[in-house]
Amino acid sequence: MRALLQNFSKGGPYLADVPIPSVAAGQVVIRNECSLVSMGTEMMLVDFGEASLLGKALKQPERVKDVLRKMQTDGLLTTVDAVRSKLNAPIPLGYSCVGTVVDVAPDVKHLKVGDRVAANGPHADYCLVSGNLCARVPDGVSSHQAAFTVVASIAMQSIRLAKPTIGESFVVIGVGLIGQITVQLLLANGCRVIALDRNEERLQLCRQMGAETCKVDDEAAVIATVDKFAEGRGCDGVIIAAATTSSVPLKLGAEFLRKRGRMVLVGVAGMDLDRKPFYEKEISFSVSCSYGPGRYDKNYEDQNQDYPFGFVRWTAQRNFEAILQLLGTGDLDVEPLITHRHEFEKAPEVYGELGQANDALGVLFDYQDSEADLQPSRSITIQNNLFQASKPIVGVVGAGNYASRVLIPALKKADAQLHTLVSLGGVNAAVTGKKFGFSHVSSDVQDILNSDEINTVFVVTQHDSHAHFAAQALHAGKNVFVEKPLAIDQIGLDGVLTALQSAASDASESGAPQLCVGYNRRYAPQILEMKRVLDGFGQPLQMVMTMNAGYVPADHWTQDIAIGGGRLIGEACHYIDLMRYLVGDRIKDARVLQMSPSSVAAATEENLSIQITFEDGSLGTILYLANGHPSFPKERIEVFSGGRVLQLDNFQRLQGYGWPRLSAKRLFRQDKGQNAFVLEFLACVEEGRILIEKDELVDVAMTSINLAGQLRK
Repeated sequence: MRALLQNFSKGGPYLADVPIPSVAAGQVVIRNECSLVSMGTEMMLVDFGEASLLGKALKQPERVKDVLRKMQTDGLLTTVDAVRSKLNAPIPLGYSCVGTVVDVAPDVKHLKVGDRVAANGPHADYCLVSGNLCARVPDGVSSHQAAFTVVASIAMQSIRLAKPTIGESFVVIGVGLIGQITVQLLLANGCRVIALDRNEERLQLCRQMGAETCKVDDEAAVIATVDKFAEGRGCDGVIIAAATTSSVPLKLGAEFLRKRGRMVLVGVAGMDLDRKPFYEKEISFSVSCSYGPGRYDKNYEDQNQDYPFGFVRWTAQRNFEAILQLLGTGDLDVEPLITHRHEFEKAPEVYGELGQANDALGVLFDYQDSEADLQPSRSITIQNNLFQASKPIVGVVGAGNYASRVLIPALKKADAQLHTLVSLGGVNAAVTGKKFGFSHVSSDVQDILNSDEINTVFVVTQHDSHAHFAAQALHAGKNVFVEKPLAIDQIGLDGVLTALQSAASDASESGAPQLCVGYNRRYAPQILEMKRVLDGFGQPLQMVMTMNAGYVPADHWTQDIAIGGGRLIGEACHYIDLMRYLVGDRIKDARVLQMSPSSVAAATEENLSIQITFEDGSLGTILYLANGHPSFPKERIEVFSGGRVLQLDNFQRLQGYGWPRLSAKRLFRQDKGQNAFVLEFLACVEEGRILIEKDELVDVAMTSINLAGQLRK
C-alpha cells in the first residue's frame, strides 16, 4: 500500500510503499476512501521540512536549547548523530479520514468489519487507528462530508470550552477551515457571530452562512465594527482560530470582550498577554486541546479505556459522533468548504501547489479510483538478498527510535545479514528497512517466526512484549537477542526460561539456540579496560554508579508498570548488570530505598538508592535519579578497591587513581558499547559460543523484578 510521508531533512512529502498494518489491542485497521488535508498543521510540517537547518532552528528555538544541553553532556559528535537521525525519521501526514473497517482487535466491541467510519487516520491506503478515535458514519452522510469529522471536532471542542448559549454574541478571529466550521457551529447554537479575516473570499463564505464579517486591515476600524456588532456592551465570547506567531489576536480578543467574557484559543498565536484587560474584565481564557477529552491519553487511545458517559459527556469519539449527526441533519454544511479534490497518487505534487494557493480550504484525497492498483500485503520485498546459512540471518521485531537509531545501524556496521524487519504499523519498518538494506519488511511477526531462513531474532519492542516475543522465537528454534529488560514480571521471565529449556531439549546436533539481553555497557571500551585491570587485582569492589536519568512525565510509557515495567526494571537494570559483570560473582542480596513519596510523583519508580551485595563481599550503590540538573553528566561510575579508584564520566572520560597499568582514555565520541556488543553477539552465534551465561541473565532479571516488588509493597 501507499502512505504519504514527510521527511524533515530532505524536503517535501512523498509516497512510500509500505506493508498494510496489523491490528493491535484497542485498534482497528481501515481501508481509506477519502481523507482531508489539514491546511494549517500539515502545511506547517511541510514548510518545516523544506526549511534550511538554520530555518528549522528559528522555527523551534526551544529545540535548540535541548540540542545545546545534550552537546554539553554527551559531546558534539553524539549530539550531531542524534539530530541527524531525528531529522531523517519521516512521519505520516494527515489525521482526518473516512473508510471501511477491515480488521478489528477483539477488545474493540463497538465496531465490526465492514463498518464505514470517520477516524483520525493519516493519508494512506490503509491505516491503523484507535477504536476510541473512530465513529460510525450515518447512511445519509457522504464520505466527502465525513472526511471533515476529525478536523471539525477540533472546532467543536473549542466551542464546548466557550459554552455558548442562545442569543450570545461571538467573534471568530481567523476563518480558515477550522474557523469556517467554528462559525457554523456557533450559528447552530443560536449565537450571533462576526468573523474576522484578511481574506475576502473566506469572509464571503461566512456571510453566506449567516454571519456578519469584518476584513482585518485597520485595527481601529475593526474595533469599531465589533463594538457596533456587540451594541457597545462587549461580546460574550471570542474564539481565535488564526495561525500566527503574533499576539495581536489575543490583544484584540480582550478588547472585544465584555466583563467576564470567555476567550478560547483553538489555533496558534503568540501568548504575550497584557494582564490589565484580563484582570479588569475577569476574562476566562482557555486553550482548546485537539478533539476533546481522551486525545493524548494513552489509556483512552491505546488501551481502549473510555471515560464514563455520566462523568465525561463529550469525549473525542463523542465529539466525532456529534459532528456526524450535524452533517446528517444539514446543520453543518461542509460542501461549500471543498475547494480541491485530487486522486491520492497525486498527493506529493498537490502540496507544492497548495503552498501557492490562497483559496484552498477543504482539500480532499480520493482513494476509490486507485483500488485496482493496490496490492495489499503485510509483507513487502525490498531487495532479493542472498544469505549464507552458516552465518546469522537476522530478523528484527520493532522499528522504533532505539531500533532505527542505534541497534539496526549497529547490525549494519557489523555486516549482518538483514532478512526481515517488522513493525506493527508497517511505516517504520518500510522506511528503516529500505534505508539499511533489509530483504523484506512486514507488519506481521509471524513472517519472522515462520521463516526457514531466519535463524536469529532481535526483539526491540516495548518492554511488556519482550518476554512474549523472545519465548515465541525460542520455541521456533531461533537465537534471540532481547533489548533490555528480558521481562517485566516473574510470569514473563518464567515463560522465557521454559521456552529456552524446551528449545535446548529439542535442539539438533547444531546446538541449542542462544539467548542474550542487550546489556551493551559491558562492551563499552572504557568498561572493558576497567574489567581488565579489576580482574587481575583480585580485591572486593565498592561501587557507586549514578544515573542522572532526568525527568520523564508520569504518563510516559516507560513509567507505566504494565507496559514499560517502570524505570527500575526498564532502565536501572543496566547498572545492576554492569555491577554483576565487573564483580564477576552472584548477587547475594539487594535492597532499594526511594525518596519520600511526598517528594516524587505518585507511582513512579525513580529517585532511588539501590544497595547490592555480592557473594565475594563486593558492595554496590546505584543512584537512579530524576531530580538532577540536565547539564550534569548523565552517567558516572566509580569503583573503589584496595586503595585504588576508577572513575568513568558519561562513557567519555576514564580516570584511574593508583592504577599504574590503566590505559586512561578520553573519547571524542561517547561509546556505550552498542556496536561492539552486537558484533560480538553475532560472532558468538556463528561460532556456537555463549555471550552472557544464562545464570547471569536470570540473576539480573530476578534482582530487578524483586527490587521493583519491594517498591510496590
